[in-house]
Amino acid sequence: MNLRNIAIIAHVDHGKTTLVDALLKQSAGFKQKADAVTELIMDSNDLERERGITIFSKNASVNYKDVKINIIDTPGHADFGGEVERIMRMVDGVLLVVDAKEGPMPQTKFVLRKAIQAGHKAIVVVNKIDKPGARPTWTIDKTFDLFVELGASDAQLDFPIVYASGVQGKAGLEEGLETMKDIEPLFEKIVEVIPPPTVDASAPLQFLSISLAYDNFKGKIAVGRLYSGTLKKNMDVLHIDRHGARKKTRIVSLMGYVGMNRVDVESVEAGDICAISGIDNVSIGETITAIDDPRPLPTIDIEEPTVKMTFGVNTSPFSGQEGQFTTSRQIRERLDRELETDVALKVASTDVESRWVVSGRGELHLAILIEKMRREGFELEVSRPQVIFKEEGGKKLEPIEMLSIECPEEFAGSVIQKLGQRRGEMKDMKVEGPTAFLEFEIPTRGLIGYRSEFMTDTRGLGLMNTLLKGYEDYRGEFEGRPHGSLIAFENGTTTTYGLLGAQERGQMFIGPAVEVYAGMVVGETAKPEDLEVNVCKLKQLSNMRSKGDGVAEALDVPRQMGLEDAIEYVGDDELVEITPKNIRIRKTYLDSTARKRAAGK
Repeated sequence: MNLRNIAIIAHVDHGKTTLVDALLKQSAGFKQKADAVTELIMDSNDLERERGITIFSKNASVNYKDVKINIIDTPGHADFGGEVERIMRMVDGVLLVVDAKEGPMPQTKFVLRKAIQAGHKAIVVVNKIDKPGARPTWTIDKTFDLFVELGASDAQLDFPIVYASGVQGKAGLEEGLETMKDIEPLFEKIVEVIPPPTVDASAPLQFLSISLAYDNFKGKIAVGRLYSGTLKKNMDVLHIDRHGARKKTRIVSLMGYVGMNRVDVESVEAGDICAISGIDNVSIGETITAIDDPRPLPTIDIEEPTVKMTFGVNTSPFSGQEGQFTTSRQIRERLDRELETDVALKVASTDVESRWVVSGRGELHLAILIEKMRREGFELEVSRPQVIFKEEGGKKLEPIEMLSIECPEEFAGSVIQKLGQRRGEMKDMKVEGPTAFLEFEIPTRGLIGYRSEFMTDTRGLGLMNTLLKGYEDYRGEFEGRPHGSLIAFENGTTTTYGLLGAQERGQMFIGPAVEVYAGMVVGETAKPEDLEVNVCKLKQLSNMRSKGDGVAEALDVPRQMGLEDAIEYVGDDELVEITPKNIRIRKTYLDSTARKRAAGK
């Protein structure tokens, strides 16, 4: 068959999406308006462009000579690892992209293990060979060691190697950049090494939904692989859900991929990747099959959430002033819409009608959802993230993460000390030159709120990556980093005079001429106790001296609190208020008397 299905996998920021862009731009028949040909075509989402990470898996189709190549871009971050497991069911081989300087990294390990277990053949692409300090030979040795560690077969260990510079759109079978012209050697290797899909021509229709999308006109769209048979538009089929329930239905729309776009087609042959609409309540890992000879495919397990947060309607004095969607009905509808496509997310109602418990795969997973809602014009408030515990056989279990750290050796001591306090167990430590590589197993709750502390301890030079290992026995209590907050004393606008007095007590989060309300957190104290400060205080004139006289004092630069910083900072008695224009931290009880009463309880 003139068809190849491949997944492209790599660690965050190893150039995977840039490489896919080069394949797209140099493929036969790639057409896009000149002004629309931007960098990172695959990272079409604003958040992905800003963060430089792939969040949602995407499909693309390119043509090389007479072969159609379906490429699936996989997320590189562990919080979106559930997508990776499913994608392995769609493809027949993988491109493993590895940075020529950094070598294979922790999240490469997770995805590669899934590919090896699925029996897929891998092409190793040593990317960024134009990078200063690139060391391709060392990278290949490390990659081979990783394949051995993950239990690859002899056939898988004999992997072909392609050297590339994704940014320049060049690839070759030898290290030298000067011998490369274009990306064609990589196309050649894909066609040569990756096998075409294995198809049983006599088997009845079998389609497995791997991911979901949503369209305002077509409704829910299931994207997946057609294992056998032929799919046609307006065809009657049988939908078998994950519980085994069967329902007759009709395919309203059938779509294939051309470049990055979904296009309507009349029929799709076995082995290809396509998208269908018209099937209500279809979920991930369910089978669409023939009515007269139904054969369900094995369902796909959906990963369990490990972290939960409470989402609620904004109840601050500024509610309704900055957002377009502020009511409980609008927020609930938006969360329900997210559930249509994100199966790793769970939303549960609480005793309070305007609050919901939202569970996800990690802090980043939930932070991305909040950021998407904020940009769409929603106003809401969220609580501190909490870990989801399990009970099995009378034992309390908690999620444990595999934590990999890379930092200058001089800071390794403080990192080891802090992680030890958070119940982390060191599994490995290597020092190569000035850099220390540390491996830990640590409870997920030990990582909540640690990232900003880690960046401070390593002077911004550290890298940390996590991967969920699974649920293990509860590791006992530990004292997190206690913090005290500076709380605004009254409603008003901050003044330089008021802030000068307040900054003696701690570090400020806001500058002058900012609207605040009583109970809003405006800074962090030097001691672990909350303190009320009057940041709106005015300097009164007197007959002795004018307002501008006296010693000129300078305001410190306030600490900027982004969304993830705020989520990491908040304590159990605090909330993050999120609007399209601002992110504020506030006390759950704005009134100081109510706070004291709640603390007394």
